[in-house]
Amino acid sequence: MVENFLSVKNLTKEFISGIPVVRDVSFDLKEGTSFGFLGKSGCGKSVLMQSIRGMEGYEPTYGSIVFNVAYCPNCNRVEYSSMDGEKCPVCSTKMSSAEIDYWEGLKKQDMIALSLSNRIALMPQRGFALYSEISAFENITKVLESIGYPKEKMKDRTIDILKKVRLGHRIYHLGRNLSGGEKQRVIFSLCLVRDPLLFLADEPTGTMDPITSEIVHEIIKESIKESNIAFVLTSHWPEAVKLLSDEAALLDYGEIVIKGNPDDVYNAFVERIEEMHVERFEGGEPTVKCENIKKYYYTFDRGLTKAVDDVSIDIKENEIFGLVGLSGSGKTSLADMIMGIKPVTVGSISVRSGDQWIDMTVPGPDGRGIATPFMDILHQEYSMHEAEIVLENLIGGIKEDIPEEEKLERAYGVMRAMNFKDDEIDKIIYMFPGELSEGERHRVSIAIALMKNPKIILLDEPTGTADPITRIEIAKGIRSARDELKQTYLVISHDTDFIKIVCDRAMYIRYGHMVDIGNPEKMVDLMIKTETEALKKEIAEEA
Repeated sequence: MVENFLSVKNLTKEFISGIPVVRDVSFDLKEGTSFGFLGKSGCGKSVLMQSIRGMEGYEPTYGSIVFNVAYCPNCNRVEYSSMDGEKCPVCSTKMSSAEIDYWEGLKKQDMIALSLSNRIALMPQRGFALYSEISAFENITKVLESIGYPKEKMKDRTIDILKKVRLGHRIYHLGRNLSGGEKQRVIFSLCLVRDPLLFLADEPTGTMDPITSEIVHEIIKESIKESNIAFVLTSHWPEAVKLLSDEAALLDYGEIVIKGNPDDVYNAFVERIEEMHVERFEGGEPTVKCENIKKYYYTFDRGLTKAVDDVSIDIKENEIFGLVGLSGSGKTSLADMIMGIKPVTVGSISVRSGDQWIDMTVPGPDGRGIATPFMDILHQEYSMHEAEIVLENLIGGIKEDIPEEEKLERAYGVMRAMNFKDDEIDKIIYMFPGELSEGERHRVSIAIALMKNPKIILLDEPTGTADPITRIEIAKGIRSARDELKQTYLVISHDTDFIKIVCDRAMYIRYGHMVDIGNPEKMVDLMIKTETEALKKEIAEEA
């Protein structure tokens, strides 16, 4: 019987004494098997992963993390315990079994623990681990150099690993020119070439569209199985945990509430997701008109890029209008031109203010400057002042010289519009941002944007890394605010399920061209069908 490679025993982590972020978590993992943790944003998944990785500041408050390994006394190489008694693959010395309390070993600078730390790879949910100004090839070779990989074999190893993750056509592209999914595949490769014994993937597809997520999931599944690596996954997407795990657990407020078969864990989580009935608003008269819009860029390494190419749309007053498409399709470029952030290469954009139409292609206070004070943006990387309570964050953006009572009244008004009840507002406005749940943070951030009384609001990835349950809260808040405050919303999101429940209309954009416009569900289905067929064709051609 193969013994456990990893045993996490009654792990509890407190950053503030008496307030556990992770509470009494236990699970076992054998070599070549996978374990998945499913749960809402903020339930403690990432803290658990950092603790297993051995990151500074994440030492368990209680409990232990124990590894069973085979250890070479000559060169300090560690392998799975199944190598006990075998020759070390580095120096041919006979290996011996060892049980190591990981954090105790790290504190004592024990050579087994330190060697083991070098064989644990962590794949983060965003592309921060990638050098943006060098190619995918150079990113991989940097890692190979750091682990002492033979120089004469580096080129072949790098090309082989990038082809394995279906990036053979992107080998020499700069990191900044890769799509979100391509970046994550390079980051996966960076982890894989380290030859890890334990691979930790923390929300590896949390910010991706469904097509890209499916690609990354399949690549992870194939590569982990082929390499026979022990694998731990965290995700708020039930499909990811179901696909990639041999065993799984549902984490809620830092505690395991169910553990076992991934199908059972999947079903337990899905049952918690509320169904949302949506009535599409037909909208009033057009409030934004785009005619034959083009946005072209020229860069030395990529040449001419047609980010937006001859797009014409009308956005109606008080409607929630969505833009769907894969990363790099032109969604953000189009939205930035509408909001007056980027200049138009060719075409015209007009925004209605009362009975006046403002030409957004004309810079300055007499041009788009007339409209922009009544437009606002909530960026994907939104932030609040962590040292200020929610109320201070809300009223801090008010520029008008109005009494404090009116500011407070406006704060309550926008919070009600975001579907908060008065008793909730009474409590939340005196809390610090760090004390809010993920869903509360998202909704409060939108409320901060609403404090300026904008007429047109751009929401750039408003669900961010939110889980499906939090997604419903955000969608309800946005639709409630639109109904209460009579505003027009432009929504960019990779989260196609969110587009379906929050938008009145949507446009599918592909390679800068408008494919179609209409019912959000039909546009999402069209996008998935089109991009899936294109992906199958691309894979067939590469083969």
